[in-house]
Amino acid sequence: MADRLIINCNPTAKALPFHAGLAQGIFERRGIALELVSTNSSRAQRDGIANGDFQIVHVAIDNAVSMRDDDGVDVVAIMGGDPGMNELIVTPDIEKVEDIRGGRLFVDAPDTAFALQAYRIFADEGLVRDRDYEVVAVGRGELRVQALRDHPTRSSAVLNVPYSLETKALGMRSLGDTTDYIGPYQAGSAFGLRSWFRDNGDLTIRYIAAFVECLAYVLDPVHQAACADLAVAKLKIDPSMADEAVRLLRVPKYGLDPIAAMDRKAVENTLALRRFFAPESRCGAPEDYYDLSWHEDAMKLLRGHAQ
Repeated sequence: MADRLIINCNPTAKALPFHAGLAQGIFERRGIALELVSTNSSRAQRDGIANGDFQIVHVAIDNAVSMRDDDGVDVVAIMGGDPGMNELIVTPDIEKVEDIRGGRLFVDAPDTAFALQAYRIFADEGLVRDRDYEVVAVGRGELRVQALRDHPTRSSAVLNVPYSLETKALGMRSLGDTTDYIGPYQAGSAFGLRSWFRDNGDLTIRYIAAFVECLAYVLDPVHQAACADLAVAKLKIDPSMADEAVRLLRVPKYGLDPIAAMDRKAVENTLALRRFFAPESRCGAPEDYYDLSWHEDAMKLLRGHAQ
């Protein structure tokens, strides 16, 4: 009998491995009955983990840092994922970062992850939050896209694929990849309650192994057309953008990491970014927020099956 597992992720292009895995029976072959859900904001994702609504969430690791340090919830990341694939998107009237002065920044949640990236980018240009620009929390990607549409001047947001493609098609401007401004960044991660992983070690290992197999399927150019079709059907990505969205997932050091690895240097930079805006933060060492022992066992499992 398969083990039931509820996973939460945002419905961006980065969710494609889940849909490919479900369509190809990858999770089922690992003895996992996977249920995929999404929520409107990272705050709701954090609350859902704490409440046991799902067991694992795939979202920026900064959310795990916030849960551990600010909320006192003992969560831990078990794998990485990607550097964010984030771009600073602005309305057409903005040509450079300093032009955002007097405008607004639309964010998911104001205290974590990609919002902090924008704060740092703006601060480096002398812009001070709440003095030089307004921060407006609206929720996940498509809600930030809608906010930009509703406020077509002096507005900005950090967005990734497919929303970055969608906004540019609407005439918005990209001021570049956020990592071009702030350096290496650990965005993608999978985390949950440390106690749950300890109590369900075998399932955790099988899940990681299955997810890496899903990554292999999506990142194989042979499956480009099939993945583009999935992106349209499951993620509602515009057909005209689906091919490009899938292609971007394969770009080295921009898209999905082939084995969902964790980059320690990038985590250090993520923590440094948090300390910059919250000097009172109790941020510890990178290893305080992740445990890769299950990932290591999953890779052994995969290598054993490949022999």
